[in-house]
Amino acid sequence: MTDPWVALEPGADPAEHLRMLRRAHETFTEGGTVPRPVRPVVADSWRRSARAGVGPDATPSVELLDGDLGAYRAEHPLARVMPLFRELLGTFAADGEHLLAVCDAHGRLLWVEGHASTRRRADRMNFVPGARWAETAVGTNAPGTAVAVDRPVQVFAAEHFIRQVQPWTCAAAPVHDPRTGRVLGAVDITGGDGLAHPHSLGFVQAVARAAESQLALLAPEMPATDLAELSALGRDEARLVVGGRAVRLSRRHSELLVLLSRHPEGLTGDELLCALYEDESVTPVTLRAELARLRRVLGPGLLESRPYRLTVPVESDVSVVERRLETGAVTAAATAYSGPLLPSSQAPAVVRLRERLADGLRTALIARCDPDLLADWVHTPWGEDDFDVWRALAAARPTAAVRARLAALESELVWRPAAT
Repeated sequence: MTDPWVALEPGADPAEHLRMLRRAHETFTEGGTVPRPVRPVVADSWRRSARAGVGPDATPSVELLDGDLGAYRAEHPLARVMPLFRELLGTFAADGEHLLAVCDAHGRLLWVEGHASTRRRADRMNFVPGARWAETAVGTNAPGTAVAVDRPVQVFAAEHFIRQVQPWTCAAAPVHDPRTGRVLGAVDITGGDGLAHPHSLGFVQAVARAAESQLALLAPEMPATDLAELSALGRDEARLVVGGRAVRLSRRHSELLVLLSRHPEGLTGDELLCALYEDESVTPVTLRAELARLRRVLGPGLLESRPYRLTVPVESDVSVVERRLETGAVTAAATAYSGPLLPSSQAPAVVRLRERLADGLRTALIARCDPDLLADWVHTPWGEDDFDVWRALAAARPTAAVRARLAALESELVWRPAAT
């Protein structure tokens, strides 16, 4: 398979592939094992569906009705780009006897439009506005899986987890808030087997990107004084720029700013204690004193309490890397990554975030298999002993120097004494 997110390889026989998928689906639902020909993205989704307790004969439930649905749709950010979705996908859906569907980040369908007779068929399986099509509710399906994995995805016929959806094929792509990178929902095209063509996935992904560009244009411009910038990668003491003023933060204040910047809704004192301190004997008084000092450093009006929260949006270098990884911009993400997050910090929440960000970037670099990007990583202080990346580099660029370094690392792994 040249692209694991595309349902059918060029030249594949849809009928034969469908027969194979039906046998594989039966094998999984009866024995819990996934035969090898099933795509990894589908196999992983089937396993998540089973863990969530979804049965192959499940039926989607309708969660939003009439007035509740109308009010929710009117306030949803994707309402602003529905005219764009209709312009780009509406005619294609109607002429091709397909459906255009848009869901929120929880997999609830907000709009389902398109060919009239196709809509009537879809109604019978509750593919209707207000119904919950999250992967955890109805198993593998394009809109639900797209928001679950935050990737464009096709689902062909019997790749669907519940049987009543297996006559359908769909392709969906997540749509993100252009400012925060947060998933707002997904745009989907649903219909017959013809949608398994790679062009369908590319088309729906392009529509999602167009929607994100439109949302960026529609968003009000934010004055520079109302946006703070936080740099915390590759340094133990973060740098905050706010209101035209640069502030170098202490290590503890750096940890606090990183955590608060990721929780604009705020964090309670208890939540901050758990996030910051391994030692459970640290008292709330200690934390309150630290926050009082931070408030003086930041200046008036920037830090509020009950819960503790920042009063201005914060753009951090961490969120920049995350957004670029989410959109597949691996080179741009690697460029923005100037080192591990607050490398000396032992705050539990910071350690988890640091490891997750580094692992996400490493995984993307290995998957991209670009020898230049891999070489850049292993020639940094944090990547010089990264065995997995050296191994990927040896596969992509097997020079004598690279092979020698990989062999040295292998020897170290073999002779390294076990931890006691």
